[in-house]
Amino acid sequence: MKKILAAAVIALASLTLNAQKYSGLIDKTVAVIGGEFISLSEIEQEVNTMRARGYASDQNMRCEILENILQTKLFLMQARVDSLTFNKEVVNAQLGQHIDEIRTALGGDDKVEEYFGKPLYKLRQEWTKQFEEMSLTQQEQQEIAKKIPEITPHDIKEYVDTADVNNLPVIPTKYQMSQICVYPDVESAKMAAKEKLLELRERIISGEKFSTLARLYSDDIESAKRGGELGMASKTSFWPQFSDAAMSLKVGMVSNTVETPDGFHLIQVIDKKGDMFNARHILIKPSYTSADREKAFARLDSLKALIDTTSLTFEAAARLYSEDKPSRTNGGQMADPATGSAYFVKDEIKPADWTVIRNLEPGQISDPVESTDNEGRGNLIYKIIRLDKIVPSHPASFETDYNDLYSTVEHIKQIEAINKFIDKKISETHIVIDPMFKDCDFSRAGWSEKIRK
Repeated sequence: MKKILAAAVIALASLTLNAQKYSGLIDKTVAVIGGEFISLSEIEQEVNTMRARGYASDQNMRCEILENILQTKLFLMQARVDSLTFNKEVVNAQLGQHIDEIRTALGGDDKVEEYFGKPLYKLRQEWTKQFEEMSLTQQEQQEIAKKIPEITPHDIKEYVDTADVNNLPVIPTKYQMSQICVYPDVESAKMAAKEKLLELRERIISGEKFSTLARLYSDDIESAKRGGELGMASKTSFWPQFSDAAMSLKVGMVSNTVETPDGFHLIQVIDKKGDMFNARHILIKPSYTSADREKAFARLDSLKALIDTTSLTFEAAARLYSEDKPSRTNGGQMADPATGSAYFVKDEIKPADWTVIRNLEPGQISDPVESTDNEGRGNLIYKIIRLDKIVPSHPASFETDYNDLYSTVEHIKQIEAINKFIDKKISETHIVIDPMFKDCDFSRAGWSEKIRK
């Protein structure tokens, strides 16, 4: 469904074109659909928006933007017939995120207004309308998709039997794993990081340059190259703890130690405008010694030996000794935190974990490995991993991959229903497209037939 819904998002998810293609033209109506008009300025607005967000140019993008807008209008007209309404809170949240991305990319409200040639309140009104329409469009697509008949085992069997074997979904190799984890002495490492920042803060207060110390000591490599400077950005771009501390500082002031999931920071605000700020920071991450590693590895080696030589099972050892709470409760079984699935494809496995399991046979337990957990951007953790099962890559079959095939067949039928809706509406709706788009390679032939001769 995500792919289906994305197809009608106005050009907010589109790329951009060379902005000079239609330079020199005054604004004009370039398409009429039903009782609604689409102007050239609407298309140029989308081009500018996507360029501001850093997307690359594409020579057919204005054509794609026009087609997306036309397609969206078809869904909107039907959404009004169906009396659909949008969720105002969701729209406001999406709008806020969109504006923050633009403001951060361009460097502040004044830069946004200069770039688009409009006051921010006017842009907010226009973007609000777009997100409202996008919400209604998505809802209407969902309504169309919901009307397809329920998928039955017969539908899936028919799909498998009639599809070319080369077109059947290929199920990638999947791995099921369990783990026993040990954290290093986190409190000691945190204390050392805070003491280091306290020392650096005293040096700054005594007259040394924040930027110089950031270059020398910050664990944020990219910002360290710029003397710790992060650039003007919305406060929503950072961890809340970081933003709250920065917004409470006066320009030039240096914060006390601030903890975020990335580590510990000193912050110095360079500039503030509304809810945006530019700041320098020095990041110190908790670090661990070889003694921490050796101690954890020795403990894990002992647990592995107990499992190998006694009646203690891996599951029981995980419940008793593992320090990773999510997997501990399941006897160490690892699961994708996003989906809950116990099966991982290679790209979903942490690189450090993959280095030790790639040579294991099912049932074997790895040597200790240094890896990361799933908190924040990943905290250091030591673990042993048991490879529980390997499901080799194979073309999907009715007997073993019913759920995957169900999703595939459902998706195909949803696409068919939505395509049928669009084609039907194009044929029966009054649509006129300006000849300036006559060279467009539209994805549907029906649009080209609507170009004014």
